[in-house]
Amino acid sequence: MTQLTETVLKDFDLVWKNFFVPTSKYLPIISNKMNYPVDIYSTDVGIQFEIAAVGLEKSDIEILTEGETLRVIYDKEEKETKAYIHKGIAKRAFDFAWKISPDLNISKATANMELGLLCISIPYAKERTPKRLMIN
Repeated sequence: MTQLTETVLKDFDLVWKNFFVPTSKYLPIISNKMNYPVDIYSTDVGIQFEIAAVGLEKSDIEILTEGETLRVIYDKEEKETKAYIHKGIAKRAFDFAWKISPDLNISKATANMELGLLCISIPYAKERTPKRLMIN
């Protein structure tokens, strides 16, 4: 006869176990992780980041590449001089960082801003393809 034993779950296990349970105590922590409109998708030539930048100037945003990390920062505080009836456009500060896969060439990343959308493209790395080593 097989004996069943109770498994003790750690907090990390519970996060993944309760990820899709709406009443989970871990869900607010996960859902508040990124509260800013950002799209990330892959294309045939690399990966594309699209960040909402409505009302921001190019000079307001700083993009850094530190090793294999892409970091996008907007730290300018807006002075509230208007008496808003409704404020729906988010012009709040942000500081995003993503670890970029070695399959991508972060040194060849490009960025442009058009119509309130900051687009960052990172191409795939051709030189990082697997190579065969000979044993001496």
